Amino acid sequence: MHLVEQGRGPLVLLLHGFPESWYSWRHQLPALAAAGYRAVAVDARGYGRSARPGSVEAYRAVALVGETVRVVRELGERRAVLVGHDWGATLAGQAALLRPEVFPAVALLGVPYTPPGGPRPSEVFAAMPGDDEFYVPYLQRPGAAEAEIERDVRGWLAGFYTSLSGSAPVEGPGPHFVPRGGEMRERFAKGPLPPWLAEEELDVYAGEFERTGFFGALARYRNMDRDWEDLAAWEGEPLRQPSLFVAGAEDASLRWLAEAVDAFDRTLPALAGRHLLDGCGHWVQQERPDEVNEVLLGWLAGVTARWEAGATG
Repeated sequence: MHLVEQGRGPLVLLLHGFPESWYSWRHQLPALAAAGYRAVAVDARGYGRSARPGSVEAYRAVALVGETVRVVRELGERRAVLVGHDWGATLAGQAALLRPEVFPAVALLGVPYTPPGGPRPSEVFAAMPGDDEFYVPYLQRPGAAEAEIERDVRGWLAGFYTSLSGSAPVEGPGPHFVPRGGEMRERFAKGPLPPWLAEEELDVYAGEFERTGFFGALARYRNMDRDWEDLAAWEGEPLRQPSLFVAGAEDASLRWLAEAVDAFDRTLPALAGRHLLDGCGHWVQQERPDEVNEVLLGWLAGVTARWEAGATG
């Protein structure tokens, strides 16, 4: 497991999403370290310099939760605050649900917590109306997404990052809806890179994926039904530990996840705040690093103060 570490203090474990790496937390690592935290950003299994098992099943949620616990133990710690974005937010919620004694606080960026249960994911996607295919089944289909992305990794990443940014022009259905028989890139926004992403930063992401390919990254999508089965025993369970939610108000994914946000009173009973940043898209901690850092540090101060109070009785 490859990770990047900065600072000393209470452990804050940063979990990235798709298609990113530890580098998506480059603005948070120094801010957390300066505020007195041990900030650790990992490359998820299948990404960057971490191990890349060759079977889809190796990327199921329960395996990744176990691996996340192991990271905490290998760092010599008993517990950690989890901060996750996109798929990292999903994993953070799952880890906090299964191992609350290890993860007594969780911050979710971009993707809200949804308790296990409900209809099987594949059935939900199959029932979606319209002439286009939802992007998740497209990414789940073996070989299809790899063939599209890996013939021009840098160009694909540039289009995807741009399209889901708050600065992207909103035209048509966007890349979340794929033309039948077509490709995601057909729906990408045209134009220059968004202001938050410099050419050399894009080079970092592209270089990693050109080296690793996309099998590991896409395996998370290909385990959604398997995760639904594995987590059935926790159906409907809320996260009871202190939590935080931060997202971009222009994040298109919130359109179909709005019900999850509306259910926070039930699913996140210890939620300290929900923050929607105007003009911001999906890449919230990169698009608005200063605002995210301010919100995150304010919340962490309260969380760790309670830890210290508990430790001293």
